[in-house]
Amino acid sequence: MTKRTILVGVDGSSESYNAVDWAGAYAQHYGASVHVICTYGLASYTSPSLEPGYATLNDEQLREAAERAVAEGVSRLRPFNVPVTSSVEIGDAAGVLVGHSREVDMVVVGSRGGGSFLDRLLGSVSASLPVHADCPVVVVPELLTGTPFMPLRRIVVGADGSEVSTNALQAAVDEAISWDAELSAVSALPYSTGAGMFAWMLAAADRALLLDEMRAGLDKAITEALKGRELKVKKLVMDGSPAELLTEFSTAVDLIVVGNRGRSGIQGIILGSTSQTVLEHSTCPVMVVSSRKHARTDATDPAQPKWERR
Repeated sequence: MTKRTILVGVDGSSESYNAVDWAGAYAQHYGASVHVICTYGLASYTSPSLEPGYATLNDEQLREAAERAVAEGVSRLRPFNVPVTSSVEIGDAAGVLVGHSREVDMVVVGSRGGGSFLDRLLGSVSASLPVHADCPVVVVPELLTGTPFMPLRRIVVGADGSEVSTNALQAAVDEAISWDAELSAVSALPYSTGAGMFAWMLAAADRALLLDEMRAGLDKAITEALKGRELKVKKLVMDGSPAELLTEFSTAVDLIVVGNRGRSGIQGIILGSTSQTVLEHSTCPVMVVSSRKHARTDATDPAQPKWERR
């Protein structure tokens, strides 16, 4: 079994350093290594719309800013006593991180970029990265109040019976067992008092039977995810918007786990994908689990991804 590698993206913002702290605690728990990366590029910042004074920035200045962000990230990891490497790359932040997601076990980023100039300099990736990454992506928000996000003691996973939510449930079970955390699996049915087509569809259906079917599906999915392991999972089948419910749970737990796509067709309209809304509003870290089966592509040495310009 190879050592895990956690890739964390920094951009000089406090949110990105929150992500570094989270990645350090996670890596320490698993005995993993952390790679700190920052990207920069010139092409997007040469338009006349830049604020006065930024148009004269050159490649050297951009690289120096990126190197300072990486150095700060590496410095913050020292207390965790984990193996650390780092790199600075030219390119679109989301594209670079998506490319590396095939070679690592997890990507961790902050919930927002630095705002204004920093966003344009080093990019904002928390919206697009989870959709395209080949490994789990954790988006870490700023901790405003309450207890720290680490260690993981309470985890909530969104489950709608789709293959993607099954992957998310499996990841949530693995994390809960490893951290000895409480796990709640939430499946949501839109309000029966909703408007438009939802009101018509739910009024015509036998809501009690639909809820029973959802509970049975959740039971089956949890049993399959456990694979014979011992873990008490709290099962919640509730009325409401999946995104709203998970966002509400985020105020009281340490990690929300979701898939990056939900059901398709009519079931997708009813129970659909909630990851983007949860990412935007969650007050705790959100782990987005890919719909694809993750396997590292570096066949020569899986423990050592190749950190190269792409």
